[in-house]
Formats: sequence, structure tokens, C-alpha cells
Amino acid sequence: MAGIQVGIEGEGAPAAAEALLEIPEISGSYEVPTQREGTLAAIATIIGIVGGAAALAEQIRKWYQEWHKSHPGKQFDVVILDPDTGNRILLEDATLEEITEILKSLSK
Repeated sequence: MAGIQVGIEGEGAPAAAEALLEIPEISGSYEVPTQREGTLAAIATIIGIVGGAAALAEQIRKWYQEWHKSHPGKQFDVVILDPDTGNRILLEDATLEEITEILKSLSK
């Protein structure tokens, strides 16, 4: 089963990845790649979801907004990689429909 990769960059990226994976409907893991000087990053891999993709997309969007709000003035970027197409979307600009479509790839 292919996983959805979520790249997180910014202050507190490992903690943000951990918080993302604490959403009860998500199963997966995260890793902190070797850091380049001054770069904070984590890569979460979602390997399974429970429940509807649309509801989970809303929870992911809420997680992003809450994390961004709790770190004002800090750079915080989240990129989701669609395993089917290889396309990347920036979560800040993604619609709920785009997030839902990517999550649906896990149920195939």
C-alpha cells in the first residue's frame, strides 16, 4: 500500500508531524531527515485512514490552521504528495476537495 507523504518545514516540524499523526482516524509514522543548516523538517507518511476521506480532510485542514495560528510569524509550510500522480500541493492553498482526493488514494 502506498502512503501519502506530508512534508512539513518550519519551527516545530517534528512536533507538528506528531500532532498530525495523533488524529485518531490516521495511521502512519514520521521521520526527521538529516537537517541542512537552518532547516527544520519532518516527513509524515499516512498509511491508512479510518472513516470518510472528506471528514478527515477537514481535520487535516483544521490541524494545519491551528498549528499555523499557534506559531505566529514563523514560516510553516506543509506539502502533500499524491502517490498516484506524484503531484504536490501546498496545504495552505489546497481546497478540501483536493485533500479529499489525495486521501481517497489510500482506500484504493
